Amino acid sequence: MDSIFVEKLIVKGSHGVSARERKVEQEFEISFKLAVGDTSVAAKSQKLKDAVDYQPIKDIIVEVIEGKSYFLIETLAETIAENILKDKRILSLELTIKKPEVWESGVPGLTIVR
Repeated sequence: MDSIFVEKLIVKGSHGVSARERKVEQEFEISFKLAVGDTSVAAKSQKLKDAVDYQPIKDIIVEVIEGKSYFLIETLAETIAENILKDKRILSLELTIKKPEVWESGVPGLTIVR
């Protein structure tokens, strides 16, 4: 099984339990890995229509993070995953969200696999 991935996508949003986190935008660092089956068809045709394009995946992530504010990073991750997995060519998703600005030392985050 083949996969496509993006690492260290930075998107600003207002998510968290504290009022400050929801009031002031902070950076979220997103990485994802998508299992997409066999990519040899796209490799041979060199046509984007035969591949899973990661630009629409990025667009989904940006739209969700910049949109509605969530209290929990778990809800944010689940919302992103549900939207990405609407594309039936994606067999599974590993999604990591990090909050690099929330603490002075250390970076909290979450990884889900769907």
